[in-house]
Amino acid sequence: MTTATVSPVETPRSLKSRILGAPSAGPLLVLIGFCLIFALSNPRFLATHNLSIILQQTVIIGVLAIGQTLVILTAGIDLAVGAICVLGTIVAGKLVNLGYDPVLSMGFAILLCTAAGLAAGGLVSGLRLPPFIVTLGMLGILTAALRLISEGGAFPVRDPFLAWTGNTMKLGGFVLTYGVLIMFALYAIVWYLLNQTKWGRHVYAIGNNTEAARLVGIPVRRHLLSVYLLAGLIYGIAAWLALGRIPNADPNAMQSANLDSITAVVIGGTSLFGGRGGLIGTLIGALIVGVLRNGLTLAGIDPLWQDLVTGILVIIAVALDQMSRRKS
Repeated sequence: MTTATVSPVETPRSLKSRILGAPSAGPLLVLIGFCLIFALSNPRFLATHNLSIILQQTVIIGVLAIGQTLVILTAGIDLAVGAICVLGTIVAGKLVNLGYDPVLSMGFAILLCTAAGLAAGGLVSGLRLPPFIVTLGMLGILTAALRLISEGGAFPVRDPFLAWTGNTMKLGGFVLTYGVLIMFALYAIVWYLLNQTKWGRHVYAIGNNTEAARLVGIPVRRHLLSVYLLAGLIYGIAAWLALGRIPNADPNAMQSANLDSITAVVIGGTSLFGGRGGLIGTLIGALIVGVLRNGLTLAGIDPLWQDLVTGILVIIAVALDQMSRRKS
């Protein structure tokens, strides 16, 4: 006599526990909380026009944070994200202004950003140098190179193709740029790579324990190299989005991009110690930064105080991550 096995039915309590236990649940609650506070304090906050502006302002940091997430998941950190992105804007703008084809110019600029990521990855994986030192050195090299290429000054970039990502479309009451749609597409693609492929599982394994990953047969050096290469490619795409947002190539732009991208990643629940977190949390973290700055601006708060509040949030997020690691 055989007895049929009945699969356990998920109760509302267990479903609730799973939802609240998700890594992105905390950041999502923080985002909702900030939205409620700003909506109650200023009726303009929830206007579709203002929400559209928040999304548009989140695009560049949101995309840069994708590459930063990949690096941080491997227990590294990238201090050159802003400089690599500016490299793309300067090179593309310079070539177009010299009369070269805009599509080829932008393609070459993205390729150059990818090469910069590849160079950093080669030093980290090949020579086993600390990512902090490598990317800090890359930041200094690129900062000097950008000023040499641009001859020390900013210049306008008026080509329609380079500005295409800033074109708008209406979706209901929202006015979205093509850059916003590209940002969401990039999140979907990289999320799939991280969560549905062997490559993504290896990225998490390397971040959790590099030596253990090597012992089980994961080609650690090759995977680290691929992570930095993909990050560089994403920074290059962010350069195109930046030209669509502000049609101006400035070697002194994005001074706070490194900190802002790390802020989005950390607030979104990705551990600075590697191996924990994901892109959904990063997107929420980028939106938190955008909502916070927009809400405080509507309230008339000085930008210096906005930076102070953002810094406090980063410290709290890292402290909570450290405590959770000690408990586990």
